[in-house]
Amino acid sequence: MQFKHPELLYALLLLLIPIIVHLFQLRKFQKEAFTNVAFLKEVTLQTRKSSQLKKWLTLLTRLLLLACIILAFAQPFIAKTNAFKTVSETVIYLDNSFSMQAKGDQGELLKRAVQDIITNVPENNRISLITNDNTYKNTTIKAIKNDLLQLDYSAKSMSYEAILLKSQTLFSKDKNRLKNIVFISDFQQQNSNFNPEKDSLTNILAVQLKPVNINNVSIDSVYISNTTASNYELTVLLKHSGTSIENLPVSLYNDDLLIAKTSVSLNNETKTIFSIPTNRIINGKISIEDANLQYDNNLFFNINKVEKINVLSINAENDSFLKRIYTEDEFNYTSTTEDQLNFNDLEKQNLIILNELKTIPNTLVSVLKTFTNQGGYVVVIPPSKDMATASYSDLLQSFNTTFKDITQTKKHITNINYSHPLYNNGVFEKEVKNFQYPQTNSFYNISNTGGSFILQYEDGKPFLLQNKNAFIFTSALNDDHSNFKNSPLIVPTLYNMAKSSFKVPVIYYTIGNDNSFDVNVHLNQDDILSMVHADVNIIPKQQYFNNKVSINTIEVPSMSGIYTLRSKNESLQNVSYNYNRADSELIYQDISNLKNITHSNSITDSFDVIKSDTNVNALWKWFAIFALVLLIIEMLILKYFK
Repeated sequence: MQFKHPELLYALLLLLIPIIVHLFQLRKFQKEAFTNVAFLKEVTLQTRKSSQLKKWLTLLTRLLLLACIILAFAQPFIAKTNAFKTVSETVIYLDNSFSMQAKGDQGELLKRAVQDIITNVPENNRISLITNDNTYKNTTIKAIKNDLLQLDYSAKSMSYEAILLKSQTLFSKDKNRLKNIVFISDFQQQNSNFNPEKDSLTNILAVQLKPVNINNVSIDSVYISNTTASNYELTVLLKHSGTSIENLPVSLYNDDLLIAKTSVSLNNETKTIFSIPTNRIINGKISIEDANLQYDNNLFFNINKVEKINVLSINAENDSFLKRIYTEDEFNYTSTTEDQLNFNDLEKQNLIILNELKTIPNTLVSVLKTFTNQGGYVVVIPPSKDMATASYSDLLQSFNTTFKDITQTKKHITNINYSHPLYNNGVFEKEVKNFQYPQTNSFYNISNTGGSFILQYEDGKPFLLQNKNAFIFTSALNDDHSNFKNSPLIVPTLYNMAKSSFKVPVIYYTIGNDNSFDVNVHLNQDDILSMVHADVNIIPKQQYFNNKVSINTIEVPSMSGIYTLRSKNESLQNVSYNYNRADSELIYQDISNLKNITHSNSITDSFDVIKSDTNVNALWKWFAIFALVLLIIEMLILKYFK
């Protein structure tokens, strides 16, 4: 038992006063003459005993009465903690990822969780609540009730570690406060499991909401697997968890028009192929019917008019290998010599290749610097001999790189940076450890700061590096000097250099990823591009160059669909966005054995635990009642005790 005002307990010393008065009471019995002496002695003895007993009972009653009054004013209570001196803080994490669309015993997991939170948290209690895409700090359920009732599923995802760290930032810095984190989720399996470290200052209550079944079919991905002169082969990958399915219809739409339909049987995963003509612009949608998770039943994609990339090669050596790579179905390839170069054509290019020029004229250096500042890319292939180092230095200093002396020695190119954007897009299925390494007969030593090495020699020196918008070879590529042209690396390397100079939109993007692409458009000053879908109008992050606009999307859009890129009222092209399919796999972590949390399957039970930790059972009313009862007892003793 604890007291809200323990200082009032000093008043219990006042109980000494009636005791002292009783002990020193000097009143004597009055003698009366009576004829029968024996009877008189007996009456006197009985009267004295009765009087003493009545006095002791009265004293005891008064002492208890006074004690109860003092204790009532001290306000005694019972609690697990010193609740009157400790303030409780609660942070609630509510998982609104798409996996919470799964149905539990009482409907969709998220909708049921919202109702339980509203029911169990007192309306005016101060709390903080976070979801995957919103934070409500130091608020009340009453204030955010409408937001919770309208809470939608989010394409954004957060790791368990990030959620815990974010929750901790919402607490005050007062170490004397009770801090509770209520973690409400289905605890879907992630790359790193939910396993919080022990924290003596914070109570973590984990509520795992479980669906009644884990059956789900999802359209995992769509890609063009083969191209002919007249058709694309469009491959659709479907994944499934739970009971196998014998017959699942799969539909292909162009806008709202059904153009193909097939049926598949499903056990884990399967593929199906559609054939579509190459000469049509497709605003596609793959659709299935599945009663479980709804968000992954559609996948949008676009096949737009082929946007060709402009590549210019300024040659002092044979460029036949470039012509074989930059074919006219994807590229506008132009070849010229230095003396026939038209400088007016440079600003129209996306990629310019300096093919073993012995010297770079000052005018060309100046134009190339402007070109790269405007988003263009340059490939530098040095000559095998007689290079005018000073002219190359004038250009390469813009990219924090300069050529120094040449080393005449034969070296193999053995190290590949597989994580570089040139190679991390499916060029290699796995890291190759043993193949016929290309070689060169000499290479230029360089000074470089800030660039990334793409290909390296066996001693770690670079053969190819990238710094800003420049790809720089340190060795000539002519047949007399190197066999790199005959290596399997030559095609993906130069092909992806051109692709990186103008990022043609892919058939679809995943919401939440860092997506970027280029649009071939000329804008006036202060003009902007917007992305429009139904009633949604978005202005994405964009950067304008002379011959293109670079679009970057990561925070937007938040809704899947086909978006139209517009300049004012002109429609330029369509781009598709889809939700990440990570939530489609209904595999859950078992958190029942974790030691540093309080585990429950019920939101109500978890909030009952918090209430019991801070519950205060006030006892002052009982002591006031006892005092009243003792007062009545004292009056009865005085009146009826003879």
